[in-house]
Amino acid sequence: MKAIRRFTVRPVLPEPLRPLSDLARNLRWSWHAETRDLFASVDPECWAASGGDPIKLLGSVPPARLAELAEDHRFLRRLTGIAGDLEDYVGGPRWYQAQSGDLPAAIAYFSPEFGITAALPQYSGGLGILAGDHLKAASDLGAPLIGVGLLYRHGYFRQSLSRDGWQQEHYPVLDPNELPVVLLEEDDGAPAQVTLALPGDRQLRARIWLAQVGRVPLLLLDSDVEENDLGERGVTDRLYGGGSEHRLLQEMLLGIGGVRAVRTYCRLTGHPEPEVFHTNEGHAGFLGLERIAELCDGGLDFSAALEAVRAGTVFTTHTPVPAGIDRFDRELVARHFGPGAELPRLDADHVLRLGMETYPGGEPNLFNMAVMGLRLAQRANGVSLLHGQVSREMFAGLWPGFDPEEVPITSVTNGVHAPTWVAPEVFRLGARQIGAQRTEDALTVGASDRWDAVADIADQDIWELRRGLREQLVTEVRERLRTSWRQRGAGAAELGWTDQVLDPDVLTIGFARRVPSYKRLTLMLRDRDRLMELLLHPEHPIQIVVAGKAHPADDGGKRLVQELVRFADDPRVRHRIVFLPDYGMAMAQKLYPGCDIWLNNPLRPLEACGTSGMKAALNGCLNLSVLDGWWDEWFRPDFGWAIPTADGDATDADRRDDLEAAALYDLLEKRIAPSFYERGADGLPERWIEMVRQTLTHLGPKVLAGRMVREYVGRLYAPAAHAHRELTPAAARELAAWKARVRGAWPAVTVDHVETSATTATAELGGTLTLRVRVGLGELAPDDVEVQAVSGRVDAEDRITDATAVPLKPVGGPDLEGRWSYEGPLSLDRTGPYGYTVRILPDHHLLASGAELGLVSVPAEDVVEGAGVLLR
Repeated sequence: MKAIRRFTVRPVLPEPLRPLSDLARNLRWSWHAETRDLFASVDPECWAASGGDPIKLLGSVPPARLAELAEDHRFLRRLTGIAGDLEDYVGGPRWYQAQSGDLPAAIAYFSPEFGITAALPQYSGGLGILAGDHLKAASDLGAPLIGVGLLYRHGYFRQSLSRDGWQQEHYPVLDPNELPVVLLEEDDGAPAQVTLALPGDRQLRARIWLAQVGRVPLLLLDSDVEENDLGERGVTDRLYGGGSEHRLLQEMLLGIGGVRAVRTYCRLTGHPEPEVFHTNEGHAGFLGLERIAELCDGGLDFSAALEAVRAGTVFTTHTPVPAGIDRFDRELVARHFGPGAELPRLDADHVLRLGMETYPGGEPNLFNMAVMGLRLAQRANGVSLLHGQVSREMFAGLWPGFDPEEVPITSVTNGVHAPTWVAPEVFRLGARQIGAQRTEDALTVGASDRWDAVADIADQDIWELRRGLREQLVTEVRERLRTSWRQRGAGAAELGWTDQVLDPDVLTIGFARRVPSYKRLTLMLRDRDRLMELLLHPEHPIQIVVAGKAHPADDGGKRLVQELVRFADDPRVRHRIVFLPDYGMAMAQKLYPGCDIWLNNPLRPLEACGTSGMKAALNGCLNLSVLDGWWDEWFRPDFGWAIPTADGDATDADRRDDLEAAALYDLLEKRIAPSFYERGADGLPERWIEMVRQTLTHLGPKVLAGRMVREYVGRLYAPAAHAHRELTPAAARELAAWKARVRGAWPAVTVDHVETSATTATAELGGTLTLRVRVGLGELAPDDVEVQAVSGRVDAEDRITDATAVPLKPVGGPDLEGRWSYEGPLSLDRTGPYGYTVRILPDHHLLASGAELGLVSVPAEDVVEGAGVLLR
């Protein structure tokens, strides 16, 4: 029979065990091994059955066992020590508190998904895992973040396979009362709520759940409340589900409702108000509109409020392709803003102008969330060096007149949270070498460039570690494979073969990620006969573990999954290649450490960063990848392999896949597998062990989320906080008025004459030219602009590459024609074809970049001809 109502019965812990509840409610347990070990000792069987979830564990332990533990003095001493350690961790000073300089009092970090732990399944893939790692690293460093997201009642989805290998989706209902979250309450005990106005006098209400991620509060908004109509209750039903209006409402709730939730949390707890707002991808971009509306209520006009909001906002883009960005029809957005809807005190046209694609190549009737995110943030970044370059090219239309390299989008390469992803065995090996505290510091703060202590670990210890982790993975794979086949309808009598799947002494390759087409799940199947030969090689066999989910609406991705599953079902190779359904954090934490090679073969340059290989590297797994994302930045042949790419314009997609698959097979057959199986006199693969050592020594400190968050603090959060403080209401009004004046006057800004002291088309290295320039500024003054000489090598079409900009100084004016004269030296610091130009940019001390307004004036053609010098 089916229950007509469901509710949660909470256990009543004996008084001595009450700290267990506090430990369970703080998600630090998900990356703190001692806390997990304590919970495991409460009841090992219940711990295993709970999937390592303390909330479920405490709800299932028999009362007699709890009573026994309440009298167990050894257990209580452990409990007291670990509870005290958490108290010190949460309240004591850490890296952030030891920094000099005026850092932000608080930072609000918004993301549509957060991957903290499998016990809180609010993530779909890399974006969410990155956001979870960002919060954890911020907690370890003591950075005062407040996380903001949505609580999805069905999460993303659970994946299983049909008998013929087709992906099937399941959406189990998540009861917040059974999750590691608590309801944020008003002082009178009523649930705290935020409310959004919808067209037609409707309202969208949401409660605020609080997940404590170490020191960092994570606020999750939940629209499944009784006061909402049925449609509004379903706004937070699924991650990345529904049609356009559904997604728009989710993103309005995340952005606008999220700011209101932050204000509510700070009011109720006394937490400092954020000075910096970080938008992790465009989904939360509406947060800027709510903050503008707050300032307008305080007396600023829209333009001044926009400047004040931009100063304290950081925007991170994660996609390298326009198709990865949420875009909405103009009329749909217009209907949800203005009178009778949300933010009625803002002019809907102002709102629309922030997101419309009003640039060459854009769709003028589409509202682009990333474009709005960039227009609402003074500081923006991509998530690897290559992705920063791709982003500057992709969004260059927002800054017309500037070369892509000058578009004000920098990059902070992603990192991963080592305590979450490093196997306990790896941590213990480090602790044996340098001590537990130094190992923990190295994995969290990560302030060194190299882990030189790895050189002192014996080859035998490294090899035994790797073999042990591989053996654990083999056991895990066999269990998961049996579960999967039972779900596919197989009986126990059919599954004896699974006991022979994989071999703990065979070179093991991992490939696990979401399954959009550009990640090329099935590239390895391009030449099936050759892959079979590699899998079954008599001397150098390989084995492959594959996992991944296709989006529920992506039938093309599902076909790729089915294609790989059918190959892996072949009795000839099924002991050497497996597909594991329902890829998630729990599986990943076994998969990364247990593999010898982590494979990544996206279409370059479509992988923004690709952090799965970082997690593998922290466990001594070697990377085999296309030079894309982070691997393009940090690859060295000392510790991995680069798959050659065939990404020229003349190569069609099929031909490219053939060439790159052939290159992959060649690497595996001729270099990788022989290196793994080659043994020295002591029976150890010395070359392989050295590559593992180099991976840990050189990549270990780079790939840390601690390094990433420290970069965000120094390069983006601190400057944004400084700009936020400078933009007082008076300064914001002054800056907005200045920008309006400059934009209005800019058509009259001209470069009228350029001359140089050079008399020939050649010059000597180390020489100096004198540039003299006459410019027209119209109604502007020299204080409003910077006149620059831009010089560098030139290509065959006389385009300046590797440019250097040097300001010129005003030396006179205005003359009778209103022109100003500028002058300055041009140092010839490079040999070869060399050229220069002159340009004028707006200049104000509150701008973060000369390109911020997207205004530039360069010489007209007749002036260029008169300048008369291009050095060869």
